[in-house]
Amino acid sequence: MKRVLICMMLMSSMMLMAKVDKKTVLFSVDLHCEGCINKIEKNIAFEKGVKDLSCDLKKKTVLVTYDAEKTNVETLQKAFEKIGKPAKVVANAGANGAVDTTSGASVVH
Repeated sequence: MKRVLICMMLMSSMMLMAKVDKKTVLFSVDLHCEGCINKIEKNIAFEKGVKDLSCDLKKKTVLVTYDAEKTNVETLQKAFEKIGKPAKVVANAGANGAVDTTSGASVVH
């Protein structure tokens, strides 16, 4: 009986984990140096809902993957502003994770 109960609990927790609504957005951010990247990585990476963060100094962009149930693009932009690095949406990623740089500022679900 214990095994059945444990199996049911594991299955239900796996189902909950699979339902995370992950989204990805590419921001244009005025990055000058490694210090700017460190500032972003030490602050934005720990915002509620942020799952992954990648900075590109050459392109001056920050790619953020986040849990849409815990945060949104506007909240992330406010977090960037709070650290003195305003962020503009460049592109959003589709369900396959590919970034669409031709899209406007709307979020792809």
